[in-house]
Amino acid sequence: MNTVHAPDAVRFNSRLLRGGGQQVQSSVTLPLQTDEHVVGVRKLVREMALALKLSLVEQTKLVTAASELARNTIKYGGGGVVLAQTVGSGGPSGIRLVFADDGPGIADIEQALRDGYTSGGGLGLGLGGAKRLVDEFEIDSRSGEGTAVAILKWKK
Repeated sequence: MNTVHAPDAVRFNSRLLRGGGQQVQSSVTLPLQTDEHVVGVRKLVREMALALKLSLVEQTKLVTAASELARNTIKYGGGGVVLAQTVGSGGPSGIRLVFADDGPGIADIEQALRDGYTSGGGLGLGLGGAKRLVDEFEIDSRSGEGTAVAILKWKK
């Protein structure tokens, strides 16, 4: 698995790549270009979730959301990166993931989050489904520049 530096991998200057306001304990950035990269992201997220001692249900939810967003980054954004962070200090800890690309952007975020909406012939459960699986979800997308999606799962 190759670690990359986010600014070198995507040009999209999203505020989500600069942090979510939580104290970062560890951080790694991985490329998202191929199906093998998706497998690597799933493995990394599972390892991070185990280290944080998330329940099996919470691990599964986070890995499922991460897998969907990684695939979207490749399919719709033409590839990009995932920034994976363990966050928190003195209070609750969590895992924050930011998926970023230099793709065409999402024209209508509200519509894209609706169940049943798809721009690529899928089931239309991707973004909305990922949002329901995590504790925090945020999208930063600009037409012609790219998209970043940040998710966070807190240890309960």
